[in-house]
Amino acid sequence: MYVYTNFTCKGLRQGDPMSPFLFLIVVEGLSGLMNKAVGSGSFHGYKVNNNLMFHTLQFADDTIIVGEGKWDNLWTIKTVLRSFELVSGLKVNFFKSKLYGINLDDSFLRASSSFLNCGVDSIPFRFLGIPVGANPRRKATWLPIIDSMKKRLGV
Repeated sequence: MYVYTNFTCKGLRQGDPMSPFLFLIVVEGLSGLMNKAVGSGSFHGYKVNNNLMFHTLQFADDTIIVGEGKWDNLWTIKTVLRSFELVSGLKVNFFKSKLYGINLDDSFLRASSSFLNCGVDSIPFRFLGIPVGANPRRKATWLPIIDSMKKRLGV
C-alpha cells in the first residue's frame, strides 16, 4: 500500500530563498513521527529483505508512505498525519493525496480512501516525473522523460 501526500502551508512566502530550507526542517518532523511509529511497532513498512525495510520517501512537499495494507497501518498514518498537522501548522492536501494498492482488495482500497479522505489511483504513477511501478526495461516507460529532456535542451 502506498499513500502519496502533498502539503500546503501558510506563512512561508513562495519565492523566498529560505522557504525550501525552512520547509525541509519542518517536514523532517514527519519523518521522525513515522520512525517512532515504526519503532513502537504500530506501523509496518515495506520489507525488502531481512536487513532492509523502508516506510517513507520524501522530496520537498511530496511524501510517499509505504506499508502493509492493514487497518492498523491506516490508523497510524491518520494519527501521524493529524499529529504532524497540529504540531507543524502545515495541512495535508488530501485533494492531491492518493492511495495506491498492490494485491489489495478493491473494497479495502475504497474503504481506506474514505477513511483517509483521499482518492484511489492505480500503479504506475508519477513521482517527481518518474514512473513508479512501471517496467523500467521497457523503452515506452522512459520515452516521455527523454522527450521532456530533449524539449528543455532544445534538441
